[in-house]
This record gives sequence, C-alpha cells and structure tokens, in this order.
Amino acid sequence: MGDKEKLLIFESEETGDKVLANMKSTSKIPWYFATGFLFFWGLLFFAIVIPFFNRLPTARTLDDADKHVFIAERAYKNLYTLSNIGYKLTGSKENEIEAVQFLLNELADIKEASLKDLFDMEIDLSQASGSYPYKNLLNMYQGVQNIAVKLTPKNCTAETYLLVNSHFDSKPFTPSAGDAGFMIVTMLEVLRVIATTRETFQHPIVFLFNGAEEDMMQASHGFITQHKWAPKCKAVINLEGVGGGGREVLFQSGPNHSWLLNYYKKYVKYPFATVVAEEIFQSGVIPSDSDFTQFRKYGNIPGLDIIQLTNGYIYHTIYDVIDEIPREALQNSGDNILSLVRGFANATELHNTKAHMDGNSVFFDFLGLCFIHYSEKTGIFLNFGAAAAAFILIYISMWRMAAVSQVSFCHVACWFTLVFIIQVVSFVLGLALPLIVAYVMDMFGQSLTHYSTTLLLLGLYVCPSIIGLSLPSTIYYAFQPSTKIPKGYHLQLALHGQAVILGLLVVSLTAFGLRSTYIIIIPLVFYVLSLAFNLLTVLHDRGYAWTGLLKASQIIPFLHTTYIVYILLVALIPICARSGSASNKDLYIAAVTALGTVLSFGFLVPLINIVRRPSLVVFSLLVISALSIYLASSTQIGFPFRPKTSGQRVAYLQVRNKFYEYDGTLSKDESGYLFNFQDRRKESTFVEANVNLTGLYSIKSKCEKQMMCGMPLYDYRYESNRLQSKFLPRTNPIEPPAETKLELISKTVQNPTTVRYEFNLTGPSHMSLFIQAYEDVEISNWSFLRSYLDNPPPYPLSYHIYFVYGIDNSPLNFFLEFTKPDGDFEVPVFQLGVSGHYIELEGDAESQEFASTFPSFGILATWPVLYQRFIF
Repeated sequence: MGDKEKLLIFESEETGDKVLANMKSTSKIPWYFATGFLFFWGLLFFAIVIPFFNRLPTARTLDDADKHVFIAERAYKNLYTLSNIGYKLTGSKENEIEAVQFLLNELADIKEASLKDLFDMEIDLSQASGSYPYKNLLNMYQGVQNIAVKLTPKNCTAETYLLVNSHFDSKPFTPSAGDAGFMIVTMLEVLRVIATTRETFQHPIVFLFNGAEEDMMQASHGFITQHKWAPKCKAVINLEGVGGGGREVLFQSGPNHSWLLNYYKKYVKYPFATVVAEEIFQSGVIPSDSDFTQFRKYGNIPGLDIIQLTNGYIYHTIYDVIDEIPREALQNSGDNILSLVRGFANATELHNTKAHMDGNSVFFDFLGLCFIHYSEKTGIFLNFGAAAAAFILIYISMWRMAAVSQVSFCHVACWFTLVFIIQVVSFVLGLALPLIVAYVMDMFGQSLTHYSTTLLLLGLYVCPSIIGLSLPSTIYYAFQPSTKIPKGYHLQLALHGQAVILGLLVVSLTAFGLRSTYIIIIPLVFYVLSLAFNLLTVLHDRGYAWTGLLKASQIIPFLHTTYIVYILLVALIPICARSGSASNKDLYIAAVTALGTVLSFGFLVPLINIVRRPSLVVFSLLVISALSIYLASSTQIGFPFRPKTSGQRVAYLQVRNKFYEYDGTLSKDESGYLFNFQDRRKESTFVEANVNLTGLYSIKSKCEKQMMCGMPLYDYRYESNRLQSKFLPRTNPIEPPAETKLELISKTVQNPTTVRYEFNLTGPSHMSLFIQAYEDVEISNWSFLRSYLDNPPPYPLSYHIYFVYGIDNSPLNFFLEFTKPDGDFEVPVFQLGVSGHYIELEGDAESQEFASTFPSFGILATWPVLYQRFIF
C-alpha cells in the first residue's frame, strides 16, 4: 500500500467500516489561514499583474540620436505641435490646412535628411471622393486628404509594398493627442529613423497619414479604392488610439494569415496581444471600428491592427491632451513599430500573400514577457487533447481512490456525481451573482458606480462571485456525513468536478469555433499536470498533502487570467459609459469580472474547506460585498463621474427644425436641444446638479410617425440610440449661424411613370440627406451609390446620406428618380430632409448660457444644426 507508517486504517464510528486515511494530513488548520490564502492571491494581482501591465521602457532623448534608434523626445515635441493645432475636424482649417502643412514640413525635413544614396522618398498629397454603405447609412465624402509617403530602396524591383497607416483628424472638441496624434508622430519618427539609417530592406514602405478617419474611415476608403499605390500594398500595420498613454495592444490579426504573427513574435520587443480582444471586437460588442476594416474589406489586405487603449476616459474628449501621454509610452510603441516595420519590409511572404493564407491563429502574451501563438487547427487538437487528458486522469484518480479506500468504483462515482452537481451549482452561482448585483443596482438607478472607483469591482462583483463558488461546497462539507471515503478525497472530487466543467466547456466552445477558449485551457492544463504528478507520487493519497502542488500549479494560470481580465476591464469600463443608454452595460463588466474570478479561483476556492469554520470566510466576503454595495449606492464614492479624469459625456444638438409642406408653406418651426444620452444614467445626474431640463421629453413617439423621428439625427450612433433620445424645447428660436441651402434645379418627367428631380446642396462640412418616398412611389434611380438603394435600411424606409467634405467644399449636385404607376406627379411624391451641422461653432448666446449650467464633470459635445424637411 506504500508509506504504511503514515497511512492508518481506522474504523468509522457510525458504520464500523474500515477507512484508510492520513490522520496527520487531514487535520484542519485555523480559519484565519483561509483569509491569508485569499489575501495571497490578491497580493499576486496587485504586486505582479498591474505593475507588469503598466511597465514601460525608459524614454530616449536627443542625446541618443546618433544611435539610429527611436527617439521619444523628438516624437513628443512633434506631438506637442500637432495637438496644439487644436480640433482637427474634417473640413476645418485646422485639419485641412494647418495639420497638413505641419506634416508636409516634417516630411520635407525627413526627406532632406534621408540617405539619398540608399533610398528614394516620394511624398504624395492627394484628395479622394467616394461613398460606401456603413451601418444603416450611406457614408459619402468629397475632397478628403491623404498624405502618402513611399520609401523605396535604391534599385529595388519589388512590386509589393508594406502599408503603415494612422489618421491625423479628430472628433469635435478634442486635441486628439492620443487618438491618433500619438500614432502619427510615432510614424514620423519611425520613418525618420529608417530613412537615415544604413539598413536597407526588400519592399517599399508606404506611410499613410490619412485626414478623415473619424467620419467612419473615409480617407482610408479613398486611399485603398483610388490611390495609385494601393494595388501594390500587400500587408498593413494599422495604428489607432482609444486612450492616452500606456502600451499598445495587438487586437486584430490577419485574417487567415498566421505568418503575420511569426513576425510580430520575432520583432516586437514588448509584446502585448490577445485573441480575446479580437473576438470581442469582431462580435460587435464594442461600438467602434478602425481603418483596418477598410483595408481588409475593400483592399483584401491582411495585416495587424494595433491600438492604444489605456485611459479610455479621455477618448474623444477635450482632455485628450499631451499631458496624458508619457514619453515612455511613445518609446514603447516606437521601439515596437520600428522593429515590426523593418521585419515586414523584409518579409518574403509579401511577394504573394495569397499563397500564405493558412487560417486564423490563437495568440496572447504573458505579462508582456513572452508572446505565444499557434494555428487554430493546433488549438483544436490542444483543446480536445487537454480535455481528454483531464477526463482520463480524473478516471484514474477515482479508481485510485476506490482502491486505496477499499470501496467499489461505483461508490466513488456516486459521490463524484453528487459533488459534480454541487460544483455545477457553484460555477453557475459564481457567474450569476455578479450579474444579479449589476441588474439590481441598475434597477435602482445605480449603474456605473464603479466607473471612477474601479476598486469597487472587488466588492460588487469579485466577492459575490467567490461567494457563489464557495457557498454550496462549504454547506456540503459542513453537513457531509461520515463516509467510507476520506475528506481529502472528497475535496479532490470537488476539484475534479471543476475540471470536468472546464473540459466540457472547452469541447463545446472549440466546436463553436471560439479561439478565446485558450483562456480556459490554461488553468485546466496546469490542473492536469498537478494531478498527474500527484498520482505518480504518494501525495494523491496523503490527505491534504496534494494541495501544496495544486496551489503552486495555479499561480501561472491565475496571473494570466487576471492579466487578461484586467486588460478587458481597462478597455471596456470607459466604453460602457459612451455606448448608449438603451441597455445596462454594467452586465458586461459583471460578466467579464465573474468569468475571470471563476477561472482564477475555480481550483482554489474549494480549498478553504481544509480550514476550521470556512463559513467565517464566506461571511467575511458577504460583509465586504454588503459594504461595497452601500458605498456604491449611498456615498459619493459610488458616484460615477469626476471632473477631467472620468467625466460624463453630454452629447446634444442645438436644433432648429423647419417643416415645409408641398405648397412651400412653413408648417412647423421649432427650436430646442436634442439629447443623445451616451450612458445609462441619462439625464438624472444633470437634474441632481440643478440643470434646468424642465419639459424634456422622449422622441420615441415621433420616430413612429415621422421620417427619421423628424429630427436631424447626426450619424449611425444617433440613429441606433434614437428611441432613447430626448428633446428639450426652447421658446426663443435658434438662429442658424449660416445657411444650408437646398435648391431644386429641375423636375423632369422622363416617361409616363418616371420623374427626375435635380438638386444643388450647399452648406457646412457635415450635412445629411434623409429621403423617403410615399407609399405608392418607388425610388428607381439616383446619383448616389446604387448598392445602397438596392439594399435599403431596415427601418422605416428612410435613406440617410451622410455627406462630409474636406478641402473641396464645392456644392453637392445630385438627382433622384421616382416611379409611380399612375404617373401623377402633381401630388406629393417624396419627403426630403436636409440637415447642416455647424460643428465648429458654439451656438448663440442662449445656447452657450445653457451649456454653462452643466456640472464640471460634464463633457459637452454640442453644436448648432439647421434641419429642413421638404415635400416634393
């Protein structure tokens, strides 16, 4: 039997059966050791995961310029100049002239300093006009600008280029230091280093500085569909920003080109990547997009999509300033991108990327120390193999328990079935309790309480999840009757139950095609390894002796799981306060936190049952949760918003609505403020801050009766959130700062059933057209993109043409053709709405006074709009 001097046979007092146990190893330890046990894992998170997440290299200064390396100080100076230009809205003087001129001057300096005996450098400033369907609207642009720079080695004959892209334009009211000035100056410095270093490469590199990304990626669409160099670009490194500072994360790769990750692993100095982020982004949970989509969709170009995600609170706000950007972050990104560009510029795969399509990959880094990737096919074998190994070893363990305990295998299997059911209940409760907390808090108007005080997540979601994991097993072991199987074995059966749950999840999610399943595989594999070692030794049968190896084996899975969860929370928490008020986004945060807790502690929490009175641990967690809920709901700690650091976004339009009837008479003229609430709290915080919102009402009923709710819905975000939008009328009319003019040039009957209308539209740089035919009329043709006409939006039949001009502000000329069976065109045929958005202006005095009444934590995005509805 082995080690008989320590293994004793004793007789059960109740049954008289002989039971084998290690008396010394099964004696329980004081309850407070469980507190220390949980504290140890918390300490690992705060002492290792967070510091490694925030780790950055030392920034290089101009003293290192002769070393031909990325110089953060020089990039920082460029960022200072670029961000100080101000708001770089497409169509504005700041974007179309000042930003363009700054970039051209810098590029001219780089060209002058370049090694002309090694490289040819060509700078091309171009304009693009075009359109494409996006979401439920037609995105149309005119005269947007691109600055493309091609760096070619002398005597290079390669006809395949590497494309590196970012954008210099901005959303309204933001200096855009992080989005994406950070990446623009990084590109400038990378280009400077490559062009002035005697290190050649195989493929020409095209650096694209595009001037219209924020209006649904217009400039990148113009480049990839129209530019002379676009057909030769065979791979892309897209650089984007959704925050300020920190490390840049690889969150999209490919698709179907795993060789890209070979270069990422080989050349990137500070890896930061996870396929979990890629799959979440591609699922549509995150309401955003990047130029990478345009290159992939319209150019069929594979590549890497890399973003800055730290401090998303300042994204698209007035606080996205250079002070939020540490030089060390520039150094981190610069070192990575410089090395990566050099690697790709020598990639043999660029000669024929289609020949290297080999499927998607699983990829992730571990604390930034190493990068791991493997093909999706390998992942499938690994996942099924790990699950099978777990099932086999659990069977062997149960057989061993039966043999050592001198009972039948069926007896052990029956107890395992009971314990497995308890573990399933624990697993479900671990996931469900945080969701219940999030749901109940939202029901009482207390959503987003963790937004500014993220430590509340520990009490709101982590502790309830651990309670859910621990409570069923704690109750079970407290009332467990004496059995023929030692308690040490019963505890092992609980962990086996957790392993079976994970194994079944792995099989199911792998069959579903989810590459993020790897995050479940890691704790499962390390549990299997510890179980195998314990089975190969006598530790498996020595009471609780096996727990030491188990705890040690879960350190790496714990670090990795909490690292990934922390990344997701850093990205998602700011997003959840700007992605609309229609649903409770706290459920997303609760779900991510709960899943991370269950995976991190699933093999650890049952071990609290080796201490005396484990119920005290559960009670302590319950007290922490109750205290956190109180702090979140009843004190300022739980108030979501803070001035400057984590403000509340206030998006509203200063609207003047004019409705003209068929005979040209003005039937309606109203003014007010159209609110598009971006977070779940809506107007409640403003009412509490004494902002006068008397008369505010929902426009939902208007959406059921009028074309596009009878409002100048700005873009697809306003459209998607229209049923939650509200309107605040005002008595004094809003005077449009300029004229948005629609002129009917001609009305021509083409044939007995078809009529053609020709129009001329002039106005600001951002305008929209809304078109809706009457019931017996069909739009048969127009001058806009035909595919959008053939695939109308799903609600109600209203076409939205979103129009932006850049440097070219010439009038928009268009025609519409309608078909009507009876050929009577002397009656109303269609409605046409025109909105002109004067985004660069503050509005009239009354609007400015109203804006000043908002609290200091409010971040306003507001401008005047003239909306005119015509009937023709």
